[in-house]
Amino acid sequence: SFAYFTIKDRLPQILTRVIDTLHRHKNEFFEEHGEKGVEAEKRAISFLSKLRNELQTDKPVTPLEDELPDAALWNQYLDYQRNLSNGNGEPSWFQSPWLFVECYMYRRIHAALAQNPPIDNFDVFKEGKAQNFFESQEAVITLCTYFQELLKNIKDLDEKQLQEELFKLLQVSLWGNKCDLSFSAGEDSSQKSSPLQSLENLIPYILVNDMEKLWSTLVNAKKRNTEKSKVRVDIILDNAGFELLSDLVLADFLLSSKLADEVHFHGKSIPWYVSDTTKHDFNWTIKQLQSANHMWMSRCGINWEGNLKKGVWVYRDHMFWTLPHDFSSMAEVAPDLYADLQKSNLLLFKGDLNYRKLTGDRKWEYSVPFHHALNKFHPAPLCSLRTLKSDTQVGLKPGQGEQIQASEPEWMVSGKYGVIQFDAAL
Repeated sequence: SFAYFTIKDRLPQILTRVIDTLHRHKNEFFEEHGEKGVEAEKRAISFLSKLRNELQTDKPVTPLEDELPDAALWNQYLDYQRNLSNGNGEPSWFQSPWLFVECYMYRRIHAALAQNPPIDNFDVFKEGKAQNFFESQEAVITLCTYFQELLKNIKDLDEKQLQEELFKLLQVSLWGNKCDLSFSAGEDSSQKSSPLQSLENLIPYILVNDMEKLWSTLVNAKKRNTEKSKVRVDIILDNAGFELLSDLVLADFLLSSKLADEVHFHGKSIPWYVSDTTKHDFNWTIKQLQSANHMWMSRCGINWEGNLKKGVWVYRDHMFWTLPHDFSSMAEVAPDLYADLQKSNLLLFKGDLNYRKLTGDRKWEYSVPFHHALNKFHPAPLCSLRTLKSDTQVGLKPGQGEQIQASEPEWMVSGKYGVIQFDAAL
């Protein structure tokens, strides 16, 4: 399975890169913190080398020993996994659900640093995320330019034209999800080509295309909207770099077209899955755009900073997004987050990890309805924008998955196919 390949090859590669990154920053730690910094770096590396060894030799997954706020929830979840194994011994790296052990590895990476001040705030993935952004520069310029030109006459667009533009930017955001560093184990995955030119050719690769339903949801919310209630869209973010930029453009379009009154972004509270967006990445991206020596890039950055100041854009993170739980347990584990999402008119879940958590990462039949796979997770109308990078997919037409499988055995993990998959939450 792809899960086996991930645990056997990709995760050790990611750990090796993390260890190399810490090695490379040794002098910087010394300059900033003196001997204490070097000692902390050594301890973190030793912790991570031990972790890599545990993983590669299929050792049992051990409880977390740190005092971080989420440790108790993780250890409860480990107990739950123990009970599932029907007394077949301790859950171990190769004998446990992929989603659990993969999340667990990233949580342990976080612990390696968090427990070793003064380097406890160092993001081992930061360089890769920045590099992805800089190497996608041409695509960033193309998208910012296109968008700023669009804004000039957005007031003159009729409903059909607005719908076309929304569909275009949804697709850019969907295919932006290919730029995933955990998938490439940290190798270059930047967006090199124009994100707009190839959209037409990529339509056949969207296996479920519910853009019409998404449009209706927004238009109907607008019609029902009274003075008191604002139309709110939430974007549950995935990768930093080019993908984040495509999400920000989409969010600005929703406001500028008056399809939404406010957009809430949800990021990760700790460095996660190599390239996932943290608050630092979110703010850094907007600052980079502001200070760019390209007119339309800096215009985007300045406008977006303004959106945050005005409160029409809100960024927040929550511990739940970096727990191993499926989203179906959110109402129980994080009732505050669930209640907040219920206030939204539309939730956009970006990327593959969110899709795995929406569907419980199970080996569903391809034709099982999306609504069923969500297992009662329905805080608000929701839509997944995801390119396929793991072997779970639901909501296909009968025979559709089998037909692709016959000619492309790797179709579920290559990132070549995507879905814009909607659930009305009724």
